[in-house]
Amino acid sequence: MSEQEQSAKPTPAQTVHDLSEDALGFGSTELRTVRDLLLRPRIVLESWMTLGATGGGLYARPLRLYLALNAILMLALFLSGGSGHMITALPPEMLNPLIETSGKSRDAFLADADGWMTLFMVPLLSALYVMAIAPLLRWWDPENLGWRRGLRAGFAFLNAWTLLLLPISWLLYGQGWAALIASIAMWVMGIATFLRMGKGRWYRTTGPGVGKALVALIALYAISLVGGMAITAIGLAAGLWF
Repeated sequence: MSEQEQSAKPTPAQTVHDLSEDALGFGSTELRTVRDLLLRPRIVLESWMTLGATGGGLYARPLRLYLALNAILMLALFLSGGSGHMITALPPEMLNPLIETSGKSRDAFLADADGWMTLFMVPLLSALYVMAIAPLLRWWDPENLGWRRGLRAGFAFLNAWTLLLLPISWLLYGQGWAALIASIAMWVMGIATFLRMGKGRWYRTTGPGVGKALVALIALYAISLVGGMAITAIGLAAGLWF
């Protein structure tokens, strides 16, 4: 083997990078960002706030990473059976007349509704989440972040929280006791993420930090209710007209 061929042979790190990027859309930069968001989220936030959207070239852009994580959430939603349970949970006196008006069978109506709801749920809710939390993080940060860095901070928090939620995301889209326990775990993870990431920016001491974390999570929960109503409306419209 020539010296040129040896120098062209990829290193193990480059091989991991290439395989990850081909399979998941994640390269070494994204993997480094994921690792540091899990292990030292405060450093990642500080890099994004002070060195720009790429953290001085060290990290992935927060919006791009969030879109990639949302793609995984959409897959989890699909594998858990979609979002049709939101439609079937409606009162029969409301749902049955709509099915009759559509001229479809019940199964066809629910299938169309579920398909469109599953398509829109994660992207719509994700946009609403960052719109809900960014103003709070701007308000609590001692710096005048402006909207650009405020949105970046919002995506930073959502990225770190979503990474913790991925292993239980399929439970969150379900029903029953498992979904309830997963929802409680989601709140605990949200508080932990806020405290680990935001000390020195969003809060100074633990007590107020926990309070602010709860305010942020309540704001996200409230906007999720609005998003849920919008998603249900999309589903009903799809069942009627598509």
